[in-house]
Amino acid sequence: MSRIARTVVAGMLALFVLPAAAQPQQPQSTLDGVRKRGALVCGVTGTVPGFSFFNAVKEWEGLDVELCRAIAAAVLGDATKVKFVTETPQKRFQALADGEMDLLAANATFTLQREAGLKLQIAVVNYYDGQGFVVAKNLGVKNLVTLSSSKICLTKGTTHIANLEGWFKVRRLYYEPVVLPSQDAMYEAFFASRCAAATEDATALALAIVRSGKADSYMMLPEIISKEPLGPYVRRGDEGWLDVVRWSQYAMLTAEELEVTKANVDRQLNSNDPAVQRLLGVVPGNGKALGLDENWAYNIVKQVGNYGESYERNVGMGSPLQFARGINALWTKGGLMYAPPMR
Repeated sequence: MSRIARTVVAGMLALFVLPAAAQPQQPQSTLDGVRKRGALVCGVTGTVPGFSFFNAVKEWEGLDVELCRAIAAAVLGDATKVKFVTETPQKRFQALADGEMDLLAANATFTLQREAGLKLQIAVVNYYDGQGFVVAKNLGVKNLVTLSSSKICLTKGTTHIANLEGWFKVRRLYYEPVVLPSQDAMYEAFFASRCAAATEDATALALAIVRSGKADSYMMLPEIISKEPLGPYVRRGDEGWLDVVRWSQYAMLTAEELEVTKANVDRQLNSNDPAVQRLLGVVPGNGKALGLDENWAYNIVKQVGNYGESYERNVGMGSPLQFARGINALWTKGGLMYAPPMR
């Protein structure tokens, strides 16, 4: 090829090849962002005792709060390095999509349209719930059918509105919805007798009644009208971060199944059980696969505990609610909680 021809070819190639400085940069992964910041930003409701609540001694507590702490322990080695932010049900998903938080752990139900429509993704289910109803005992209401033609309080931006509408429509019954902007506003209206019933996830209802100090004056109706699998959401397209959030929950479940607890985890480092060795990083590989230190799951159990410990502390027998495990028990005990093999 002549010198002139080579020059022409080089010039043409230059038109299609951007200089290094002009090459589009890959977006920073959430995992890298958390490490660079030195803290996890976790979106929560902040108003649901047992799940996420800023208590009287100015500390965050709850099942969702502890999952966020577990993720911080896995990624940063320190469960305290979490910044909790609150958002309304109407704005929480957009806030996650806009990058205002690293994950959303806010009693959010896993649904098709939230995943496919909002371009977000639930990482894992950390609690199975269902929509219930609470009424004042002095109304004499025994079941949901007898609430026909009554006012029912709901929170705007939740799945509860469509669930309620569907249940009444199928039965050709009428009700008057009283839709409030927040959970606090809903309960304020309910306790002021502006509606005959309030409805949301049964667990949250029970917690609110216990918190009111008037539990003897109210009752839950027997109907549970929906499936409400709750769990943390992340942005779609960041598969590495999805894996970290998902397997942090699975590590807590696996630890419970293997009877590895906050109190005995150091002794369990000497276990002869290969499953325990893999969980705690004695046998390496899982940390590398997730882009984490090999002691990531050890840090979760040591600093936060296993799933059973977290459950009992926040919504189980060690909490004011005293909920039995029910369908949230391990699969080995008749529940739905099941972690894939950690290998």
